[in-house]
Amino acid sequence: MPEEAAIARLQLIRTPQIGPVTYRQLIARFGDAAAAIAALPALAARGGGRPPVVALRAVAERELAAGAKLGARHLFLDDADYPRLLAEIDDAPAVMMVRGDLALTRRPVIAMVGARNASAAACRFARQLAAELGREGATIVSGLARGVDTAAHIGSIDEATIGVIAGGIDIAYPPENAALQERIATEGLLIAEQPPGTEPRARHFPYRNRIIAGLAQGTVVVEAAPKSGSLITARLAGEMGREVMAVPGSPLDPRAQGCNSLIRDGATLIQSAADVLETIRPIDSRMVRAPGSPFGAPPPEDAGDAERRLIAGLLGPVPVAIDEVIRQSGFAPAIVQMVLLELELAGRLERHAGGRVSRI
Repeated sequence: MPEEAAIARLQLIRTPQIGPVTYRQLIARFGDAAAAIAALPALAARGGGRPPVVALRAVAERELAAGAKLGARHLFLDDADYPRLLAEIDDAPAVMMVRGDLALTRRPVIAMVGARNASAAACRFARQLAAELGREGATIVSGLARGVDTAAHIGSIDEATIGVIAGGIDIAYPPENAALQERIATEGLLIAEQPPGTEPRARHFPYRNRIIAGLAQGTVVVEAAPKSGSLITARLAGEMGREVMAVPGSPLDPRAQGCNSLIRDGATLIQSAADVLETIRPIDSRMVRAPGSPFGAPPPEDAGDAERRLIAGLLGPVPVAIDEVIRQSGFAPAIVQMVLLELELAGRLERHAGGRVSRI
């Protein structure tokens, strides 16, 4: 991508109130980032608020320079080597920083996640399972956390592993995994959505989890307590139409409750690499990205004032599915999406996981 275009893209992406869904819609409507930035004041005015403050050009230039200095590159959503499975999810990252071999995303990819305070038995199983799947030609993706994630990376690093981190690509977390993270960057693939220098915060981890699930044909949960981050990844995988698999454990161990609950609710029970491969093979043919722009078709027309008032009136402080707003309003999806975009840019709408929105 030409440097000027990359700078404009980063300015748009790093602007507050513009997340992956909004970015995708803006590029679809206006064709390029510079035109989208120019249109922000008018769009926000239609939504009844002030436009977001666009990230400075100098901020984007510093980020590009920092990436180059770190030996990383920016991978934009419409780049030819952007992972095809990840591009299919609605909130695919508009840009990621990567170090390593992107060809690993073109093999069958399996996510492995689990408890940070995992048992020794769970870590051993994760390490062995990852190694066996790697020898069978699969790539293992995980989040470089303590416990199961670390075991999965160690087991698969000699074959193929992808680490997705919550902070900047130059930040090692947890600190004891610094050497492992660097090895993944040089022998596998390291991915970060946040800009360089970003320390991981609690709010970053769900975003990281959706990348892990989005890269993979299926997610294996090895050990997880109820309400853990691993179960969030499994839920996201299910919402994406990907396979959800879980390793059963003793009902006496709280760390097994999450996996046992997943199996009870329909996840595939996994005891070996053969089980995993048998589960993901039927969906191989479905995981083919359709040709064309990842941004989709631009909306056919603008919304009118009456449509804006009705759609805004359907929203409240409780998150509601966008499909329900479309159903209740009776308007075309493109019209509803346009009004939601205007409200978001005006600071009057918040987007939530699972395609839900609420009024601020």
